[in-house]
Amino acid sequence: MSRTMWNAAVATGAAAVFAGMATVPAGAAEGGVSFSRVSFNKGKPIVVGVQEEVEVHATFRMTTTRKYKYGPTVVPYRGKLSNTDTLHSAVITSDCHVVNKAKGICDFEEWVYIDPRNLDFGNEDAGTWRTAAELAIGGGGDIDDMNIPLQVQRATRVTVNAAPEPVVKGRTITVTGKVTRANWDTHTYQGYAGRTVSLQFKADGASSYTTVKKVTSGSTGSLRTTVKAAKSGTWRWNYYGNPTAGAKASTGDHVVVRPASS
Repeated sequence: MSRTMWNAAVATGAAAVFAGMATVPAGAAEGGVSFSRVSFNKGKPIVVGVQEEVEVHATFRMTTTRKYKYGPTVVPYRGKLSNTDTLHSAVITSDCHVVNKAKGICDFEEWVYIDPRNLDFGNEDAGTWRTAAELAIGGGGDIDDMNIPLQVQRATRVTVNAAPEPVVKGRTITVTGKVTRANWDTHTYQGYAGRTVSLQFKADGASSYTTVKKVTSGSTGSLRTTVKAAKSGTWRWNYYGNPTAGAKASTGDHVVVRPASS
């Protein structure tokens, strides 16, 4: 990730570096440049695993009649804009989609790439970030704080196993599983202890899952509970996430329930 500077690769292949610029309120027109209509990942949390680069889509509007050197960008940042951390390994911005040529109003699309294998990326990067917009003009530039919070989360994984399969009605079904969380320092998934995870059931023919009970994961992230077999259907674990860890449901495990013998 870029540290203590802006370093955004744009559609032209150029790189723009800014440092020591003052924060400007959202929508302000510093030096004849203003940004608006910023949407980053549609307001959803950015969930990052341990290997795959994540592509995040953004859109924004820029208004300026000034000529600029490099294409504009919007990126997640922390700290002060004059000395900040930014969260990206690359940024690609589209060409201007003209809204009003005379007034210099353009709409842009953007693709921000976050690579968990980057040496500067680690567990401390999970949490709340903010959004800023930038534009290079001549020998200087403009950086605006858009005052839009973003949640960056470590990905979670959840597994499930319901047994025995099949089972006689009224007998006990044991449902086990495990919840793990991405460790960006080691690039592995590790057991996530002390998490409240919902056991859910969807009966055959039903369209949605219903929560049956909640279980706290053990020291290694393990999940285990028992239920009485009543009808055939599918069991799963569902973890709803937190500010630094993404939400995740396991796949379903189907169990056939047979009638008890008379």
